[in-house]
Amino acid sequence: MVYSLTYRRPPHVDHRTPSLASEKTGQSVGGSTLGGCQDSPVSIGIPEALSFDRIIDGGTCPPCTTRDFMNYLIYIEHAAENLQFFLWFKDYAKRFHLLPENERKLAPEWTTEQVEAQALAMKDTSAPMKTISPDTAAVFKGTDFSNPKITVVESGKGNPFNTPPLTPNSGERESIAPSEYPWSDSGSTLPGPFKAHHDKKAAGAFDAADVKLQPFTVQPFREEISRVIAIYIADGAPRQLNLSSKERAALLHALAVTTHPTAFRQIIHTVEWALRHQAHPNFIRWTICNGNRPRVIFARGLGIAGIVGGTLAAILIVLSNAGRGWRVLSAIGFMIGVATLVAAWKGMCVVLHGMHHRHLRPWELFAEDDDASSALEMKKDSFDSLGSSNSYEDQPWVAKYEKRNIIRKIFDREVWIQEPALRQIQDTIFLQAVLGSVIITAVCVGIFVALPKGNYY
Repeated sequence: MVYSLTYRRPPHVDHRTPSLASEKTGQSVGGSTLGGCQDSPVSIGIPEALSFDRIIDGGTCPPCTTRDFMNYLIYIEHAAENLQFFLWFKDYAKRFHLLPENERKLAPEWTTEQVEAQALAMKDTSAPMKTISPDTAAVFKGTDFSNPKITVVESGKGNPFNTPPLTPNSGERESIAPSEYPWSDSGSTLPGPFKAHHDKKAAGAFDAADVKLQPFTVQPFREEISRVIAIYIADGAPRQLNLSSKERAALLHALAVTTHPTAFRQIIHTVEWALRHQAHPNFIRWTICNGNRPRVIFARGLGIAGIVGGTLAAILIVLSNAGRGWRVLSAIGFMIGVATLVAAWKGMCVVLHGMHHRHLRPWELFAEDDDASSALEMKKDSFDSLGSSNSYEDQPWVAKYEKRNIIRKIFDREVWIQEPALRQIQDTIFLQAVLGSVIITAVCVGIFVALPKGNYY
């Protein structure tokens, strides 16, 4: 079974900051906030079986699972923080709503009216306030140059807006204190030094956003929120999200008031938009390729060689005194060459496709050779929502794969493709390549058959 012969792969989506002003806001926080991906033009080429929600909910097989999606974002796009934050928020919203009602009331919902009021307040205070000295103010007093909005700074005192606030240590901000509620199923918490580091970084983020109100320590999951701020929100965080300064400030103002999931309303819209409309289509497009880059380039070379061979064979037969029927033999080279080239141009190797195989990814290739504990640690870190940065340059497989010679890369180990929807997409592309080669071959052979004999030999 194949899809329509007019099927096209998902187009590659360039990474850019999404504009939420042009997007419809979601219906709820904690569920699918932006609606299905099928309503978007970038969903072209993505069947329902490989939709974003299906992958996140674990309804797909390798190589289209959530694990594969995470690996793609880490090793190919280098932007796994969006998915890691999205998975954390999805679990956080679920855990929050499972709390007893009396505990949930400690963290009130952050309403849309509060969001709009906060945005308006930030807009009013976005322009820097002008300051002048008392002597200058006395000169301009009573003239047209006098401005009541200008602030007069007393002489001998520095301008408080010119001096960045110091980042308080953990002892200066008692409001960011450990919560009595655990942030994981095991109830584990970070060791003292790590916790103090996260508290200090979160406190610095609040001060940088000019948040005067101290967070309420009695609210549930306050300690976890501090870690999230230190890992995803603060400037220089190990998994810093791509947020504008206004979005970051608005989020920190909301988190200073409540730990309710609705405080992340605008941010989760931004993150989910990027996942659904950028990362997910690019992931499906990349997964369709069944061979690594050296293998695909090698297949393209074989395709070009087949076309050149068919052309040379046709020319030699035309220049001879052989009958016109012999010129049809050149169709073999054209047929194989065009089909191989068209499939390889879409990232597929026809040999691998014949067995429904794919090459192992470089990080999968050495998983069996590496120590089992280190491989398990690598998988655990990528899905640890409150873990460290997503750097992988020091992982053992990187150096090993770079030392691998080009021949071994072309003929690397293979594995069977388990996902049926992906096999159907590849079957469709292969059928398109075969039909295209039949048409092109018929035209080329027809031209050579129509030429008169050369009778040179």
